[in-house]
Amino acid sequence: MSKILDQLTFAVIIGNRGFFPSYLVAEARQDAAVVFDRLGINTLMLNEQQTHLGGVETWQDAKVCADLFRAHRDEIHGVVVLLPNFGDEKAVADAIRLSGLTVPVLIQAEPDALNKMGLATRRDSFCGKISLCNNLRQHGIPYTLTQKHVSALSGETFAADLVQFSQTCRLVYAMKGVRVGAIGARPTSFNTVRYSEKMLERLGASVETLDLSEIFTRVARLSDNDLRVGEKLTILKNNADASAIPAEKLHTMAKLFVVISDWVIANDIDTTAIQCWTSLQENLGINVCSIMSVMSGQLMPSACEVDVMGALSMYALASCSLAPASIADWNNNFGDDGDKCVLFHCGNFASESLENPTMGTADIIGTTVGCENTCGAVHGRMKAGPLTYFRLSTDDFSGRIKAYVGEGLVLDDPLDTVGCRAVVQVPKLEPLLRYICEQGFEHHVAMNHSATAGVLHEAFTKYLGVECYWHQRD
Repeated sequence: MSKILDQLTFAVIIGNRGFFPSYLVAEARQDAAVVFDRLGINTLMLNEQQTHLGGVETWQDAKVCADLFRAHRDEIHGVVVLLPNFGDEKAVADAIRLSGLTVPVLIQAEPDALNKMGLATRRDSFCGKISLCNNLRQHGIPYTLTQKHVSALSGETFAADLVQFSQTCRLVYAMKGVRVGAIGARPTSFNTVRYSEKMLERLGASVETLDLSEIFTRVARLSDNDLRVGEKLTILKNNADASAIPAEKLHTMAKLFVVISDWVIANDIDTTAIQCWTSLQENLGINVCSIMSVMSGQLMPSACEVDVMGALSMYALASCSLAPASIADWNNNFGDDGDKCVLFHCGNFASESLENPTMGTADIIGTTVGCENTCGAVHGRMKAGPLTYFRLSTDDFSGRIKAYVGEGLVLDDPLDTVGCRAVVQVPKLEPLLRYICEQGFEHHVAMNHSATAGVLHEAFTKYLGVECYWHQRD
């Protein structure tokens, strides 16, 4: 079961400043309760008994607020600061600093109405937001801004800001403490997927390894009548049309699925990278693609060829958008169209993203190990729709983790080929490919049906300390 969060809790701070209308704080509490409840987000905030109107205005208020947040720090995934009036920028910054929270922070400021600019009704949140940002910057606290400088709590624009901020918080939470399972050794010729575990430790990610010999032993010991084998067999058949696959091959796949699942659960693994050729074909006579497809569909992404950084890239995409991610090769040009190309892999895409997925053989690998030993590859065309692509990589020469991200479209242009494939359109594709080659990125890229490039870019650059290039149209 995926550990990616679907329920979030935000700590909410309502700023106040005494010589501005304080009743606006009470209004903000009411409006905030409505929008957070509508979006299904839990909140934690001061009440009217703890501070004046539940706002934060003084040093004492900041301490009370910080104590509340510290007591619930393991439950908090983000901080939302509301400025119904100018607010006391120092007190708000102190509250966050004293709390010790290291989660994303969103800053909202309520707009003034032109017919309410008198002393009894004016807000000046427009100015207060600038002052608060200045103070947070001085404290070294990173923060996220709303689309508009001022945005009404009750408006749809702020609701959209909260949805996007939720994606950022979910991604940041997922990446802190993520555990990657590396199953088997990378194919010997795939130097491209080498990576640095030590750099990942700095990010908070750890890698657990498992040798394929242990997998084979456990598969051999597993009883054919184990109920879990039957359960996995049903899942595999439901994932893609498996009518063309011999029953004994499906049974072996199900046993392999049980063994992998047991190890994943026992070691709290979030995402896996598997040696998918050629040892599995030579020892078990099957491909692991369908198992990887199922796990990716369950938001526990699985990457080919022990591509650990690819698995992390998929996990970031999935945790951000709650949509299954797949890994593919930047594989083929699409005729003479410089903004289109083909993304391809033998058969590992999440079936939810495919049109009419079927289970077959991996004919390319089959040329060396025999097609009869490659049963389990998924075949299907990726559905048309939005596309976000993303790649993390460790760079030993600079001692840093780097990334690139962008958006495009999956098209339904005709393409006659096998495996998992997608015809994609990426604005300014040629400059992107040049960047990938010049920066020494891998040929693999994670992608899914979403429009989350901005979220990934902000989360990694601002909150996770990873340099990320955002490829955009302009």
